[in-house]
Amino acid sequence: MEFQIKSIGKFKYIEEGEGEPLILLHGLFGALSNFKDLFDYFKMTHRVIIPMLPLYDLSLLETSVSGLQRHVAKFIEAMGLQKFHLLGNSLGGHIALVYTLKHQEKVHTLILTGSSGLFENGMGETYPKRGDYEFIRHKTALTFYDPNVATKELVDEVYEIVNNRIKALKIISLAKSAIRHNLGQELNEIKSPTCLIWGNNDTITPPMVAEEFKKLLLHSELHWIDKCGHAPMMEVPDEFNTILDDFLSKHKM
Repeated sequence: MEFQIKSIGKFKYIEEGEGEPLILLHGLFGALSNFKDLFDYFKMTHRVIIPMLPLYDLSLLETSVSGLQRHVAKFIEAMGLQKFHLLGNSLGGHIALVYTLKHQEKVHTLILTGSSGLFENGMGETYPKRGDYEFIRHKTALTFYDPNVATKELVDEVYEIVNNRIKALKIISLAKSAIRHNLGQELNEIKSPTCLIWGNNDTITPPMVAEEFKKLLLHSELHWIDKCGHAPMMEVPDEFNTILDDFLSKHKM
């Protein structure tokens, strides 16, 4: 499907549907297509909004979890959103957590899947060498329980990013920022009802990370999806959507 990209000021975003707002934040190598099944399902019942995160467009100084959180905060202000559900995958979850800590009055519920913020395995000890397509293919496949989910199109996207010198520098900067910006001491301040949806086979933010989030987020519930890696909304969309639908039904505004 082709998304229709809208703009408001300097911000670009996708938006469809009516009802309670549901904002989706993608991850470090995330693309809008990561949310296709989720978007198609929830636009029937919610006003679904996906801001396009400027992963490669901020200054190097602003290329951080905090910089992206500020971007999201300004976007939400520009959209005039007062209360909403906020969902983040991977780095997007980290941004959602930082935003929630600063704007609890706006976040009605928080949904995290494969979120960074406590611990994450990045590209490992060896950052991908430019031009090493097989390495990129292997690392991309590790995102999923089923390596076939890492289609050639997806691998090509990641390969293009790491072979662009500026984009590669920004990715490294964001990955380092995520590792430094540990939220363990602050999570108990979050009062918003939180839904944790985790792949049992996630190797990037392993199950122990989900357990730690469950312990530190005092108003959270944890749901496991079996035979699933770091991006449940892509790999097992039907089960993910059912869990999220039940959660949102319990926490209507």
